[in-house]
Amino acid sequence: MANKWNLDPSHSEITFKVRHMMISNVKGSFNTFTAEMEAEDDTFKNAKVKATIQTDSISTNSADRDKHLKSEDFFNVEANPQITFETDSLNNEITGNLTMNGVTKPVQLDVEFGGINVDPYGQTKAGFSFEGKIKRSDFGLNWNAALETGGVMVSDEVKIAGELQFVKA
Repeated sequence: MANKWNLDPSHSEITFKVRHMMISNVKGSFNTFTAEMEAEDDTFKNAKVKATIQTDSISTNSADRDKHLKSEDFFNVEANPQITFETDSLNNEITGNLTMNGVTKPVQLDVEFGGINVDPYGQTKAGFSFEGKIKRSDFGLNWNAALETGGVMVSDEVKIAGELQFVKA
């Protein structure tokens, strides 16, 4: 029988970086998300993971930029309030279906299992780190502007990363 694990949101984060003006990275995060996992044992080898991110929780430390990212130019949060990720296999890499902006594509992420420990309240917790890259154009996030010096305002490649801590149910 599979064990169920629920996300501990106060000890988890999902972040992204994107190249801006071809010269530097801008970092952002999604602040509201959930995830659950079912695993046969504590190796998590064939764990099933499902995560849901609220697109309107995007934060880049700039109210104007966040407003633009929530608009139809990017995430169109009114029409697409969530990003989802689902997989049936978890090893050193995880491949699953990412749905964003109404488009579903397979993505592969590198995963590091941090281990299992029991907190002072008797809760069993497991930690994971992940990172990977996606092309935003694969998901219809195509807005851009050409620069006078050549290149574009926002790169197509987006680096994504996360720290996730789960609590055994």
